[in-house]
Amino acid sequence: MKRGLVAATAVVGMLVGVTACGSGGGTKTGADGFKGQKLTVWVMNGSNPAQWTEQVSAQFKKKTGATVEFKVQQWNGIQQKLSTALSEDTPPDVVEIGNTQTAAYAKAGALAELGDLKKEIGADWNEAFNKASLVDGKQYALPWFAGNRVVMYNKKIWAEAGLKTTPRTRSELFRAFDTIKKKTDAEPLYLPGQNWYFFDGLTLGTGADLVKRQGDKWVSNLGDPKVAKAMDIYQQYQSFSTAPKNKDEATPQQAEVFAKGRTGALIAMGYEAATALKANPKMKKDIGFFTIPGENADKPEGVFLGGSNFAVAGMGKNQELAKEFLKVALSKQNDRQMVKESGWAPKSPDLADAAQENPAVAAAAPAAEKSGGTTPLIPQWAAVENIPNPIKSYMTAVLGGKSPADAAKDIEPEINARLAKQ
Repeated sequence: MKRGLVAATAVVGMLVGVTACGSGGGTKTGADGFKGQKLTVWVMNGSNPAQWTEQVSAQFKKKTGATVEFKVQQWNGIQQKLSTALSEDTPPDVVEIGNTQTAAYAKAGALAELGDLKKEIGADWNEAFNKASLVDGKQYALPWFAGNRVVMYNKKIWAEAGLKTTPRTRSELFRAFDTIKKKTDAEPLYLPGQNWYFFDGLTLGTGADLVKRQGDKWVSNLGDPKVAKAMDIYQQYQSFSTAPKNKDEATPQQAEVFAKGRTGALIAMGYEAATALKANPKMKKDIGFFTIPGENADKPEGVFLGGSNFAVAGMGKNQELAKEFLKVALSKQNDRQMVKESGWAPKSPDLADAAQENPAVAAAAPAAEKSGGTTPLIPQWAAVENIPNPIKSYMTAVLGGKSPADAAKDIEPEINARLAKQ
């Protein structure tokens, strides 16, 4: 029977009881006592790079005698699918969960507590990475990766337009886009109308919050003039793009559009370069990165620090083996590989040298340090991101000509209804 997050919340008593008893581990047999077993790990499309996956799989098998099966999931509809899976008797053993959604699953009792494991393998992780794994002070997940968006640009097209330097302010960036539009046949920027994580970063830059506390409940703050200001900035960006106003960056994959060679720039995560190169290996020398510039040169544009955590299913039957997997997957060696291969930010100081090998990480660092943040880390937030995402609907409405104030009035009842369900 399929059940959503609300239904999962209804079984919180049962789930908490199971995890509190240490279900799934059985008698400990040691790291090498799992020979012949198989562990199921759900990861999201694009999350597990090839070399990282290969070496983690090999190390896990060598250590435990067990095999790991990575099952790749799609982002669209993942919250409903994951809620159902974690409510069943045979859930996936380990799951990737977006860092803004972890609190909701933990509150539902669907995740095992991992405090001891964090002390063992992540004692030196930066607190900013670990914050989204904590709920009421307890560790219900472990941070896998995090990062923020940068400008990924086509050096060849910028050279065609006579652009010799990268912009340091937003106005300089817009002038560069305008120059590409006038002097080349390329599209200056590919920016779908519903790249809402970029929009969320812009709200951070204007000092806005997407929700606010009203008495004892959370409600929408979409009508805040600061949100409208962020949406105005987004409209300015989107005016240089012919991308659909009612689609997000995954439909189609914007990196694959970029790979066709006639797009000047994307607002992208570092790992999207690998997607582009897979589609068009000849572009390797043409891809460059720079920090998304803000209004002033001393402060980059606001950015959403997005990422994912690994969690162990509270109803899982293989929790001890799942923990052995996390020890391997989140080791220093494999965290280093994630930074080098996918362009994620290093989550401990001694991984900084790995970041230097990836230009996307270097470009992301200034904004992460000066202008980064997340969506609200509250259990109620996960429901807001469910399909259809009302904030995406707000963005499309404004880009279609509706005023931010009117679009907010139309959308806020739905956001408030979702926030009230938790």
